[in-house]
This record gives sequence, C-alpha cells and structure tokens, in this order.
Amino acid sequence: MIIKAKPLPFFLVKWGSSILVWFVRKRFNKMVIHPIDIKPDHSYILMCNHFGFLDGFFAYYLIFKMIDKQQKIKGLYAMSVKKQMEKKPWLKYFGSFSVEPGRWSIKESLVYAAELMNTPGNILLFYPQAELESQHIRHIDFKDGIREIVNRINGDCQLIWSSNLTEYFESLKPSAYFNVLDCGTNHDFDFETLKENVNLHHFQSMKKLVRFTREPGNLTY
Repeated sequence: MIIKAKPLPFFLVKWGSSILVWFVRKRFNKMVIHPIDIKPDHSYILMCNHFGFLDGFFAYYLIFKMIDKQQKIKGLYAMSVKKQMEKKPWLKYFGSFSVEPGRWSIKESLVYAAELMNTPGNILLFYPQAELESQHIRHIDFKDGIREIVNRINGDCQLIWSSNLTEYFESLKPSAYFNVLDCGTNHDFDFETLKENVNLHHFQSMKKLVRFTREPGNLTY
C-alpha cells in the first residue's frame, strides 16, 4: 500500500518553498532560465536530470520562477521512495507520495500519479532516470515510469523537461542554468520520441554551456 500525499494548503507550501528558494539562491552567483511557453488549463509534469542534493531546490526554483508565473500552480506533488517517507513522514504534507521500485505496489503509485494529473493546475516533479547520475553524462536513460503515468492521464497535461547544469567559470560561487524543453502533451505522447528529443536537447544544452573540441563517434548529435 502506498503512502498518499496529504498536502498542506498550497499557499503554505508556496510560502515555505519561497523561503527555501531565497536561502539557497544566496549561495549561487546567478541562476539563468531559458524558458518555454506554459499551456493554460493543463496539469504539468516537470522532468529534470537527477544529479545531486539540490535537485529539489532547482525544481522548485523553476516551478515558481517560470511555470507559476505563467499559469498558477494549485498543487505540487513528487514521488519519494517509501523507506524515505517512513523515516520522514512530514514529506506527505508537502505533496510527496511513496513509490517502491520493483514491488507490486509500484502500479498503485503510477495510477495515483496519473489521477493527480487529471486536475488542471497540479504539477508532478519527476526524475525519469530514477537514480542519481552525474550532470555530465550525455545520455539520459529513461525508465518506464513516465510512460506508464502519461498513458493513464485522461485530462490535459503538458510535459516539460529541464536540463539543469551548474558551472563556476569566473566566480567562487556556482551558477545554475535551466534549459527547458516543451515535450508536448499526453495527447501526442510517444515514448521513443520523448527520449530522442530530450537527449538531443540535453546534449545541445551542454554544448552551449562549455567549449570543447568536436568529439568522434556516437557522442555527437
């Protein structure tokens, strides 16, 4: 059985998240968003590369600085490993619900996620890699979870990808860059196309950020 979210009123979640964003933002030199247009009256799945402790902060920053500015968010949700939620039960009050990879209950979690996305204004934070990997990898390996969720959504849902990258360059503080991609909606969803578009976008995002010589073989796009 999954642990379902029991979120606090959204204005409290937003207020608390704003304090977190303000606090962590001071640790960065700059944070640059390359935005997209957000579709009105949709729910949203925000997918990001999963590379470190601050991933949640980066996602919240993007949600409140780009998505919520265009279309007001009503509910924010995220999948969390069940063992983590059992240790930190307060997570459910901030929109987290449990998932157990490799267990029969995972289907219940995916169905629950899809049901949440049937409500316009809800947003689901999702990491398709399902595990931490370096931000410098050049291929994002998608697990099947996102396909299982999207195929179960009955409403209108926009799929959004962000390649989040950090560099220092001239500063003692890191800078963060959010390279956002509109991945269409659940109505025109194709899993193979999603993977291809995201990986091309991610590789190009890295090329724009750094200078390096042309690389041989299958590392070029």
